[in-house]
Amino acid sequence: MDLAKYIDHSVLHPTATDKDLEEACRIGLKYGTATVCVKPSAVAQAAKLLKGSAVGVCTVIGFPHGGNTTDIKVIETIEACRNGATEIDMVVNIGKVIGGDWEYVENEISQIMDATLEHNAILKVIFENDYLNDEQKIQLCTICSSLHVAFVKTSTGYGFVKQENGMFLTKGATLPDLVLMRKHSAPTVQIKAAGGKVTREAGPVKGGTTVIAFVTDPDGYKIELIQRPEAV
Repeated sequence: MDLAKYIDHSVLHPTATDKDLEEACRIGLKYGTATVCVKPSAVAQAAKLLKGSAVGVCTVIGFPHGGNTTDIKVIETIEACRNGATEIDMVVNIGKVIGGDWEYVENEISQIMDATLEHNAILKVIFENDYLNDEQKIQLCTICSSLHVAFVKTSTGYGFVKQENGMFLTKGATLPDLVLMRKHSAPTVQIKAAGGKVTREAGPVKGGTTVIAFVTDPDGYKIELIQRPEAV
């Protein structure tokens, strides 16, 4: 299995520069990721850098907290698609979800879905699971299934929750959440996991040249990433 084809390589940090974007696109092209996910202001540039490749351009709408009005989210979607985005990651209005205003939530997703389809792009809906209980996650899965969205996604990576010790942490994707979302989503809806942290930066193994890195998922499992040999 070529895992890179299932990865959205993201460059969304507020401090990301044009050089960071160029490097992210270079990595996406080198490893054949599904997309490079960029800030809305970088969509046109990313589309130029990735033109002619199989790597798509993904961008975020209402990011990271989902609080924009529905009209603004629709405008963001249309502009992003016109600038070359092939995938749209929208953040639900988290307060409306927690407050149980499901009519608002469904109407918003529906409008963005329509704008996305009109421009031949696909929609991924970000839940921000760190803030939600299981009933809310299930209801979102049900709504997204009824609207035939392409993906439901666990988190933005910026959903920080205050802990008892005063620290703010985000779990991102957890195995129980992925199982729950798969169980309650239609078979046609795919599940996208977002989360984890780098615990060993990419670099050569001791005494060798193969580049490896380690990441730890939110449940504490360590995953080793190994550089593929260059094609000859």
